[in-house]
Amino acid sequence: MKFSSPFVLRHSFVIRIWAFVILIANTLALQSLQAGSSLNYTLDPSAIDHGGLRSTSANYTLNPSNMPGGHGTSAAYTLRTGFAGQLADAIATAIDLSASPLTLNEGSTRQISATLIFDDLSTQPLAATSVSWSIQSGPLSSISTSGLVTAAAVYQDTAATVQGTYQTLTDTLNLTVLNSAPDNFGTYAADGIDDDWQVLYFNLPPNANAAPGADPDFDGQDNTFEFMAGVIPTNPTSRFLLSVALVPGQPSHFNITFSPRFAGRTYAVQTSLNLQALSWTPLTTIITTDVALQRTVTDTNATGLRKFYRVEISRP
Repeated sequence: MKFSSPFVLRHSFVIRIWAFVILIANTLALQSLQAGSSLNYTLDPSAIDHGGLRSTSANYTLNPSNMPGGHGTSAAYTLRTGFAGQLADAIATAIDLSASPLTLNEGSTRQISATLIFDDLSTQPLAATSVSWSIQSGPLSSISTSGLVTAAAVYQDTAATVQGTYQTLTDTLNLTVLNSAPDNFGTYAADGIDDDWQVLYFNLPPNANAAPGADPDFDGQDNTFEFMAGVIPTNPTSRFLLSVALVPGQPSHFNITFSPRFAGRTYAVQTSLNLQALSWTPLTTIITTDVALQRTVTDTNATGLRKFYRVEISRP
């Protein structure tokens, strides 16, 4: 009678288990190779050469390293257009210019920025030096190669336009130059009269009739006074009028009447007892009456042998 050794049976059973484990491991390795997977793509296992040779399809090319056992360790994947799920570079379709804010004071600067816009609506900032800059219109004295624009002097708020070009893409940006210094324009500058008033009545400089001491309408009031009074310097019937008269039945009262009177100006009646002394003081004992553009200031203490009056006009 033959007996089997228990030790031999157990040993045989262990060998079968290890064989089964090796079979599973080889199967998994084969599936991994056949699947041709990575974090970036998956290749159809039917298209893989299991011997480690070069494999191709309409969508990719795989170059294994021919390591022993046919396991490829390196690959080159070529992207092609027209396939769903592949990555493609976006195409730049426009350039957008911007500045913040869109206004700048005369004589100041403002940086212009440029942004690329792609066909998928994504954007990318452009280096300002990569853009070709130019001034299209308006009071801009210069624009640098880095997109820094400088405003010229203006007599009123004035529109301006700059242009930027990147390769074949072009955009324009509208700015406004603000009249931040009212008396600095051309030959009208620094003469005590706002430039916009001079341009309104005498056109762009130069014009000798716009000079502060000129009296082009020959009404006896020069441009400086007519500017302060708010009257028209080219119309002799447009004048500032002042009169002084006794108040009937009130021997100690005088009416000082003047016109025209405009909003935005301050009118102060002053008095003096001696013209030669050139000493004027505010008239304080008064009653004020306004009718349309005319104002009457009544001096309720008009005593003494003589008294002189004048009206001082000021603007903010």
